[in-house]
Amino acid sequence: MTAAAIAATVIAISGSVFAQSVDDVLKADQRRLELAQASQERINEVVEGTRSLTDQYRAINKEIEGLQVYNRLMSAQVEGQQATLADIELSMDQVDVINRQIFPLMTRMIDGLEQSIALDIPFLKAERTNRVESLKEIMERSDVSVAEKFRKVMEAYQIEMDYGSSSEWYKESLDIDGALRDYNMLRIGRVGLYFQSDDSQITGHYNQETRQYELIDDENRSEIRKGLRMARQLIAPELLLLPIPAAKPAGETS
Repeated sequence: MTAAAIAATVIAISGSVFAQSVDDVLKADQRRLELAQASQERINEVVEGTRSLTDQYRAINKEIEGLQVYNRLMSAQVEGQQATLADIELSMDQVDVINRQIFPLMTRMIDGLEQSIALDIPFLKAERTNRVESLKEIMERSDVSVAEKFRKVMEAYQIEMDYGSSSEWYKESLDIDGALRDYNMLRIGRVGLYFQSDDSQITGHYNQETRQYELIDDENRSEIRKGLRMARQLIAPELLLLPIPAAKPAGETS
């Protein structure tokens, strides 16, 4: 083999070895790059995981703060409810005392109302007596509150008071001189109670002293007829000239 051939062979072998070394270097660099990318991905995953845990931690802290505020509000509300319960218990004790006091009062008021009706001129006697009996029945009922019972008693008193400042007409059957017939009744406040037949031939009034219905002079017939028409709102109100018992001094009953 000539020197030139030997030199060419050496060069070829050297070139082949160099090329192989370059490939190895490139492969090693590629491997390092892949390892670096894998490491970076793992780092990114760790960072993301850490960030997620941080966000969760912050969210939990906010929730804890919210619960602390809620607990403070609930504690204040519970304290307020406890104070309210204490007030209710005190009020219930007071209600029991009031109930024990108001029942006798209402009973006396009903008795007084009954006596007043018995002594009064006998207008709407059945209606007023039934109202008192209804009050007595209500007082015995456990399903009616004390407030409602008291309201009913006061309502009955108000009705009786209103009679004193009003007049009215109504029909009623009376036994006059042994004859029972319907009459037109005229009430003037609580001071006068008059009756008149439909044909105006029979006219009379209730005598509070004798506690009897009595006939009166014919001269009062037209006034009573006029009063009946006024009470029925058939004519405008005007002055009436009717016999009315004189007022008695206080304490005098007859």
